[in-house]
Amino acid sequence: MSEDDSNMEEYPTEIHDYLTAFENSLGSVGEMLKTMLSVSRSELLQKLDPLEQAKLDLVSAYTLNSMFWVYLATQGINPKEHPVKQELERIRTYMNKVKEITDKKKASRLDKGAASRFVKNALWEPNAENEHTSKSMEGKKGKKLQ
Repeated sequence: MSEDDSNMEEYPTEIHDYLTAFENSLGSVGEMLKTMLSVSRSELLQKLDPLEQAKLDLVSAYTLNSMFWVYLATQGINPKEHPVKQELERIRTYMNKVKEITDKKKASRLDKGAASRFVKNALWEPNAENEHTSKSMEGKKGKKLQ
């Protein structure tokens, strides 16, 4: 019997599945960190516009604080009672502000002149030609009735 088999007997298989998934996630985080750290921060920021730089900084800060949250939980400390909770909320507030800015940039702009012309042309306005035509039609109707 191998060491893995003896460990399997100590806890339910559902927990083993969760632990395996957790281990795989940690491996993925490690790979992402290696990728991020392979490029210098200043080099990376030069390639981005200010809004993208803000997004990168916010995601980095949020990720770091989230990992600290998990660390606290593994140490038996309630992260909800730790200042890290307020920090995560502060970062989320800034993330929402950046999202609003991004949404405003994506929103279509209204061409007021074009909209005004469209509405003006769509509305019926009586003019001299239409009035003349309608009066002559009334005269013809009146003659037929008599």
